[in-house]
Amino acid sequence: MQTARVKICKVDLDWKFMSTTTVNITAAQVKELREKTGAPMMDCKQALSEAKGDFEQAVVVLRKKGVSVAAKKATRVTSEGSVAQYIHAGGKIGVLVEVNCESDFVARTDDFKELVHDIAMHIAASDPKYVRKEDVTPADFAREKEIYLSQAMASGKPANIAEKMVTGKMEKFYEEVCLYEQPFIKDQAMSISQLITTKIGKLGENISVRRFARFKVGDAGETIAISKPEQKPE
Repeated sequence: MQTARVKICKVDLDWKFMSTTTVNITAAQVKELREKTGAPMMDCKQALSEAKGDFEQAVVVLRKKGVSVAAKKATRVTSEGSVAQYIHAGGKIGVLVEVNCESDFVARTDDFKELVHDIAMHIAASDPKYVRKEDVTPADFAREKEIYLSQAMASGKPANIAEKMVTGKMEKFYEEVCLYEQPFIKDQAMSISQLITTKIGKLGENISVRRFARFKVGDAGETIAISKPEQKPE
């Protein structure tokens, strides 16, 4: 009985040791994650610990926290910011974009300037028609929905299945024409909305795209998009 008691205690001690063992997070890992995400050092270290050293999972952890931070700041007024231009293809495509933040201090940071430049470059390449989903006009929404519904019904699908197909098609439509919904040209794994959210988490201020204009040589018209004022909770 005494021998058995000693063995049980040893197993119990081993289990306790394993359960409290933490993954060794190196400074190099923290530095690499910070450079990729722009998150503060302590947040990077905590994310790596939470992800047990898995770099990609740590990025996911930080993005989730970034979304939380952005949600808290989304109602704050953005009355500062900057206007940037981007000229592409030997002067054949030009973009002007206004991106807002809360303070002139943040507007003058390299991180904010980089974001504005990246958004202008993305607009030049991807040619969005609206800033957000909420900016799509009722007429455009109704036209696209009617087209997709007609296509679904013509394929012989029941009405309930056709409606689900239309919902999926409309999400794809938003991704094609709305800046915030488009995959970022430099990182297809994130949308422009997620890119902005990452910067909000890093810079600590609300950031939003106010408007943009895109011109292309030879086109009959131009794209001019102005976002509706964000609805503030009562």
